[in-house]
Amino acid sequence: MQALVTDLRGRLAGHTVDKLMLVSFAALKTFDPPVTVLHGMPVADVTRHGKYLDIAFSDEHSGELHLLIHLARAGWLRWRDSAPTPGTGRPGGKGPLAARLVLDDGSGFDLTEAGTKKSLAIHLVRDPQDVERVATLGPDPLDPGFTVDVLAGILSKQGRSQIKGVLRSQSIIAGIGNAYSDEILHAAKMSPYKPAAMTPEEVERLYAAMQETLRAAVARADGLAASELKAEKKTNLQVHGRAGLPCPVCGDTVRQVKFADSTLEYCPTCQTGGKPLADRVLSRLLK
Repeated sequence: MQALVTDLRGRLAGHTVDKLMLVSFAALKTFDPPVTVLHGMPVADVTRHGKYLDIAFSDEHSGELHLLIHLARAGWLRWRDSAPTPGTGRPGGKGPLAARLVLDDGSGFDLTEAGTKKSLAIHLVRDPQDVERVATLGPDPLDPGFTVDVLAGILSKQGRSQIKGVLRSQSIIAGIGNAYSDEILHAAKMSPYKPAAMTPEEVERLYAAMQETLRAAVARADGLAASELKAEKKTNLQVHGRAGLPCPVCGDTVRQVKFADSTLEYCPTCQTGGKPLADRVLSRLLK
């Protein structure tokens, strides 16, 4: 998401909005202000709040507005350098197009979402804090103020909660999703089911793994176009999405645990002392 912010900031700078066209009206979660107010508004900045993309607009008439986008699991943003072909993505179509932003020169981006479970969310608000899930976000691990002591305090409060769930909870730590929580725990050599309350040495190890994993991912993606980001991410993952393949660190087979709506991947040798995790909801280490 950070790399997407960087890419879009460069592409949107100096442009104004022609229109925001909604194809999937269910994706829009707000009604005031209406999306039509964006017409003619200049782009002021592009930032993020956790996993929410924030495109800010500002002018003397409407003041400051924020288009907040959460891509969810199957959503993505596809940049277009020119105006779309007439009739493409018309309202009511069955394709994956959810919304289309068109700029003053015809360029812009499409928001798409694959699959049948539609979770992509678009909010147009005057203040990002008006969106509840943004207002309740935890601290961002890439923020300079996120120190090892901050992490220690967070983990201490979570007690016996499983560390995998703690890392993924946006209200506890913002911005870490399913893939990078797997990658961080693999780098830290920790079981996904390890309790969050840890020794000082373990906290330092997890903190180092978190910083190294996330900052390396941002550095690799720096300068890449939005269309290249997913491919770059997949090619550099160590365990996530690699079930059945050898662990690049030790050679053991990467294993998977399936839940109702997600999965996790891990290396038994690196993370669980060679013991496989039971593949069922609320599973524990097999004894």
